[in-house]
Amino acid sequence: MAEHALAANRMSHDDARVSSRKISKTRSVAHLRGLLPFLKPYRRRIAAAGLALVSTAALSLAMPFFVGTFVDDFETISETGSAPLFWAAMAVAALLALGSGLRYALVTMTGEDVIGDIRRAVFAKAISLSPAYYEKVMTGDVLSRINTDTTLVLTVVCSTVSVALRNLLILAGGLALMMYTSFGLTVLALLVVPVVVFPTLALARKLRNVSRENQDRIAESSARASEILLSLQTVQANTHEDSSRAQFDEIVDRSIQSAHKRIRIRAMMTIVIILLAFCGVVAVVWNGTLKVQSGVMSPGELTQFVIFSVMVAGSVAALSEVWGELVRAAGATERMVDILETDDTLSDPIDCVPAPIRTASSVRLENVTFHYPMRPEVSALKNVSFTVDCGETVAIVGPSGAGKSTIFQMLLRFFDPQSGHIAIDGIDIRDMQRAEFRQRIALVPQDPAIFAATARENISFGKSGASDDQIEEAAQFAEIHEFLQSLPDGYDCFVGERGVMLSGGQKQRLAIARAILRSAPLLLLDEATSALDSESEKAIQSAIEVMSHSRTTLIVAHRLSTVRKADRILVFDGGRIIAQGNHDELISQGGLYTRLAELQFVSN
Repeated sequence: MAEHALAANRMSHDDARVSSRKISKTRSVAHLRGLLPFLKPYRRRIAAAGLALVSTAALSLAMPFFVGTFVDDFETISETGSAPLFWAAMAVAALLALGSGLRYALVTMTGEDVIGDIRRAVFAKAISLSPAYYEKVMTGDVLSRINTDTTLVLTVVCSTVSVALRNLLILAGGLALMMYTSFGLTVLALLVVPVVVFPTLALARKLRNVSRENQDRIAESSARASEILLSLQTVQANTHEDSSRAQFDEIVDRSIQSAHKRIRIRAMMTIVIILLAFCGVVAVVWNGTLKVQSGVMSPGELTQFVIFSVMVAGSVAALSEVWGELVRAAGATERMVDILETDDTLSDPIDCVPAPIRTASSVRLENVTFHYPMRPEVSALKNVSFTVDCGETVAIVGPSGAGKSTIFQMLLRFFDPQSGHIAIDGIDIRDMQRAEFRQRIALVPQDPAIFAATARENISFGKSGASDDQIEEAAQFAEIHEFLQSLPDGYDCFVGERGVMLSGGQKQRLAIARAILRSAPLLLLDEATSALDSESEKAIQSAIEVMSHSRTTLIVAHRLSTVRKADRILVFDGGRIIAQGNHDELISQGGLYTRLAELQFVSN
């Protein structure tokens, strides 16, 4: 029951998220204007494709004149007299084929380049957004926008827009030539247009809403699948496979239902447009036949007019299909532009203060109060103030939820405090470029990120361009050198997605080696040895002590054995500092630290 309630709550939350987006966003192909900045670099290629497009449309419209001439002069043209006309028609056909191929190549290559640029831009924006953004948006949703939505837009940029423009040209040119051939029949044909247009517009409005909903459902399924697969071991360990499958099946069913609804509307549009358009053509042809019988038109002119009518009707039918694709692409473009136009809660100042270059950094927090955006009623930090001098090692301890790791979130400026100031080397971090001062920080997180790459690449992630000797020296400090050498490919062994081929302790050692290689003046260790056995922890602790001699170190730890030699220990509880001093001083004071020490050291 609890699992079903959790699933229902998740679904209702997702429904609310989708519904709010549907209400707040307008549905229009005008959202395709978001692609214009990405098209500008390719304007010359687009101009060439446009020239080829106009030329092929004109050549297509020229063909009925040849057919009309052949019909009218069929009995009188001599064999030698027909040759120039025949070869002229063949030349037009050859030029039409050449122009069509050129147009396809130019448009398709441009489409691939544009979508590549869009993917790069969306990804670059996604990785620049602060963690506050991902408190409200699932990672799978962002991935859907980078992959699924861009793939949909690709079809539009590569073909749909080109087809639409070509059919618009044929529609306009065909109507003009129909009027040139027979004004009366053209007026009769145009009477059908309102009958076709009004139902199309009514159905198109419904299609716009359903298309965006369909894209949201696809993103929802991608987000859920990503969440489950990234936590696969937890899912299997808790025998949650059936429930996870049921939840995913429900999301997919909703996506299919939305897709079926979209398909039904598009099918109805196609039926209405093609039926009405071709019924109009039949009526016009019938009237034209009567004109031929009465001598008002020649058989060739009627044939010519009929071909133009079919081309125009075909263009209208094609445009109805294209319109549906444009609407879907507009929804996908809107979702991508949503990310590109997202205003991050954090930003670098216009006039940045350069971060000083030092071997060790000082840290100061002054009256810092902070609550996470999704939990505004709970303060993670409450009026916290402390200073860490250059070269000092300070430990932060306390029970879970006391605000220890939040301090690191603040120092890295993943979030800004609601009040108070944070300074590194005497400069408020909000006055510096984030990328610049983060280069002076090395972090070993509690749950280290291990990438689907080699061990060497994972360690060098901390310092681009590091030499093999530097990488191996860092690994030796982190007590993982011998293990890596024992692997079949040594340092070049692939460690699997999220480091699945490594134990928890080996992951932490890789992360520690990465931080050592970074050689930053400020070292942040967040439960850096929590997954290590006592012997390994002691070896790593010795390496950390050596590192700490030349840099400022902040250590967050539950295991007090890792912080006993710290210069100073800050005891946190409920987002506040309730005590501070070295290990012996805090033991003598009694209180929370003493109780924690007694629990750990007595149990050990």
